[in-house]
Amino acid sequence: MRISVVICTYNRAKFIRSCLEHIFNQSLPKSEYEVIVVNNNCTDGTKTIVDEFIAEHYELDIKQVTETNQGLSFARNRGIKEAKYELISYIDDDGEANCEWLYRIRDHFLKNNKLVGIGGKVLPIYETSEPNWLSYHTRMMVTHIDYGDKVFKCYGKKYPAGCNMTYSKDTLLKTSGFNESLKWRVDDKHIFYEVSKISNEIYYFPDLIVYHNIDKSRISDESFNLLSKRLGQEEKLRTLDLGWFHYFLKIINYTIILGVSLIYYIGFTLKGENLKGIYLVRFRYLALKALISG
Repeated sequence: MRISVVICTYNRAKFIRSCLEHIFNQSLPKSEYEVIVVNNNCTDGTKTIVDEFIAEHYELDIKQVTETNQGLSFARNRGIKEAKYELISYIDDDGEANCEWLYRIRDHFLKNNKLVGIGGKVLPIYETSEPNWLSYHTRMMVTHIDYGDKVFKCYGKKYPAGCNMTYSKDTLLKTSGFNESLKWRVDDKHIFYEVSKISNEIYYFPDLIVYHNIDKSRISDESFNLLSKRLGQEEKLRTLDLGWFHYFLKIINYTIILGVSLIYYIGFTLKGENLKGIYLVRFRYLALKALISG
């Protein structure tokens, strides 16, 4: 059982080489995996950096392909088409995989032949420092995934995140693939639901660890507001694709969550952490507004 590592990249010259170095330094023998870099129209020198890395690391089975259709989901689907092995592991272009990452991915699938998908921890590395507005409820803004140290079957909102996500190629081919109308983490949810229709043997393994570089622009107010709106916009697309009933249920769900966020705001304020409450309410308000207005 071998692995195709797919790295979808768009203008991450700052991080892409480190990502590739960590994949190169995996404990799994290089004969057991390939690396596919899907260049999604980069304009910042990423292509040159990847080409140079390929030339310097001839012992690694690695190639770079260009996906001209803009959007992460297009790039992820291209990765499926290019992959030649049984498992497809996705990692973000600013991610750094633990050296045992691929070995443990393969080991989990070898030990349980019913598995169709797995995910693990995504732990942030801040360029500056952790923002003081960050709380458990806003961790998705920095893709901080840590569900503890126990293995469990994925469910609800606890599903593999795109920065640390592996599915069997055969299962992905049985789905409609990644939703090319979606551009952000909502597509992680979409593919989880699609795969779950085929099999619910999708698990969280805490020993699968990827570190995620978070530069200072990612935690700016501009980025926070944009990602909040994008979540609502993409949930609208995703649920409307399922039908109006699902869309209206999501509006009700987001309205309730906003109300609960106001209660959390009071709690944070009483603890002297009002900034966490302010950002939580802003996040949920902007997401709801975008869900309704598109």
